[in-house]
Amino acid sequence: MIPGKYRSVSGRAPNNVNCGLHLVIQTSPLPEKNKVEFRLNKETASFPGRLLQHDLERNYSSRQGDHINLVSSSAPFPILQRSSEEKILYSDRLTLERQKLTVCPVIDGEEHLRLLNFQHNFITRIQNISNLRRLIFLDLYDNQIEEISGLSTLRSLRVLLLGKNRIKKISNLENLKSLDVLDLHGNQRDVDNLPCLQRLFLSFNNISNFESVCCLADSTSLSDITFDGNPIAQESWYKHTVLQNMMQLRQLDMKRVTEEERRMASVVAKKEEEKKRESHKQSLLKEKKRLTINNVARQWDLQHRVTDIATNHDRKDSDSPSQDPCLKDGSTTSAFPEETGSLDSVLTNALQGLSVTDTHLVELDGDTLFLYGSGALESLDRNWSVQTAGMVTTVSFTFIEFDEIVQVLPKLKMKFPNSLHLKFKETNLVMLQQFNALAQLHRIDQLTIDPQGNPVVNFTLWKYYVLFRLSHFNMQKVNGTEVTQNDIIMAERLFGMLAHVASSELPQYRVISILGDARKKQFRYLQKTKGKKPGIINEENNDSKKLAGENTNRAMLTYTTRDFYNEKLEETKEKKKFCKMYIEDLVKEATEINVKKEALQKLWPQMFIELVRDAVIETRNTNSYMKHCLQQITDQK
Repeated sequence: MIPGKYRSVSGRAPNNVNCGLHLVIQTSPLPEKNKVEFRLNKETASFPGRLLQHDLERNYSSRQGDHINLVSSSAPFPILQRSSEEKILYSDRLTLERQKLTVCPVIDGEEHLRLLNFQHNFITRIQNISNLRRLIFLDLYDNQIEEISGLSTLRSLRVLLLGKNRIKKISNLENLKSLDVLDLHGNQRDVDNLPCLQRLFLSFNNISNFESVCCLADSTSLSDITFDGNPIAQESWYKHTVLQNMMQLRQLDMKRVTEEERRMASVVAKKEEEKKRESHKQSLLKEKKRLTINNVARQWDLQHRVTDIATNHDRKDSDSPSQDPCLKDGSTTSAFPEETGSLDSVLTNALQGLSVTDTHLVELDGDTLFLYGSGALESLDRNWSVQTAGMVTTVSFTFIEFDEIVQVLPKLKMKFPNSLHLKFKETNLVMLQQFNALAQLHRIDQLTIDPQGNPVVNFTLWKYYVLFRLSHFNMQKVNGTEVTQNDIIMAERLFGMLAHVASSELPQYRVISILGDARKKQFRYLQKTKGKKPGIINEENNDSKKLAGENTNRAMLTYTTRDFYNEKLEETKEKKKFCKMYIEDLVKEATEINVKKEALQKLWPQMFIELVRDAVIETRNTNSYMKHCLQQITDQK
């Protein structure tokens, strides 16, 4: 059993043995008897240890199994019987190697045994040895054992060899306080927590992940371990992970662990920990992003459901007569009013519940700015650094009303001057007129309109209208498709007359109010050159080219948002109301003046007669009248 490299010529124990009990598992093909190597401390050892070493160095020179009788009985286990001579010669050891045993025999009267060998049998379960309380060495190599059991009473056991079995789980070793060496090579499962081990060899045990053996880090006495021949040993992180978690190791895979290796393992472990933290952080951010987008989507859906219900309700009210003909007595209200009200309240409460959580998201990924939810538009009011703002070339709008986007387009133009690509998804683009609002931007090279949430893409000619209305941008792609010259010509043919009609039908003051300052100058220039000669026009045309850009006729095609239209409508109503009240006041005042005038005309003849009469009576006596006048003058002084 003991290879020559561990035996001296004289049969004495070699001098170069390390301290403590050790176990070496050979992974390369060797003769069966060299599979297990075992040696004792060279220092002062206990009597059982010296006896065990003496037995091993004799290498089982005497095959006891040839002189052992196994008596069959009606019991399920055979009974072991040894002669008196064998008991005297081999009183502390028993070898039952290659006996074709399927069970452990009953061993009575052998309580003094210290070494028991069951190698190369067919034993499936450990049993019938609980009475061997002095047993130190138990060899069950090359059997068919699937579970460790029946060892709880063997408190003196120090060496347990279970190589080449079918063990799937290591357990029931809690009471083996003296166990120093455990051989598990060639089994089917990883080890459990064994805190008393000094050396553990797990070669070729099909260990594929470190989590299976991480419990070994709790064993403070473990100093030597091998994992060679396992899938885990092929991993790039294998060595530094083992050293980082098992700081007490002195040897790994039969190689001494240096301080430099420990230091490198610590550095790599710190980097791995930082990567894990960063990965965990990114995972949390991704999950938060996913939840926020889902919440924004739900809020968007609920808002549209509320809007649709309100619109349908208004239509029903406008289409229905003032009173239902079926309800002539007026005692019964309209059908199902409570259900409609309850549905509205449910949707409103749902929206209020959603508003508590994140309802918008702003994300800058490379050169793309993603905006989810109407609240994300407020990010355009932030102080973006020049470098960050200059990097943004693509802006994506999702779950935002297009009318709200229109209001921030001037800010977008100022904050992100290099934005060339606009994406719209779930923005409620429903009519071609809405594309007119994009003309106020500085430049657009690409435009992407997602069919989801944008019914306008169902129109066959929507791309041609975009190319026509935004022709001054010279767009390169629309929805990922290259724009060709034929597309531009077709767009001009389809919608060229529309721009002419729009500009010709509007009055001049209205045209000037729509145009910007530069286009106003261009428009006035065109008005002035109508009566000039062609030569003069060509000379002045160079100066006017600087004012060119968006075609003036196309500039008449504008878009007014619903909110702006409602504001204008409300303002118009207020103006009408004011004018009406002002005219009513003027009419009332004029009426009162006319009434007074008519009354004066009726009273004037009588008043004139009375005035003449009073004057005649007063001047009848000239002297008294003069005195009276002089007296009045004196009183006034």
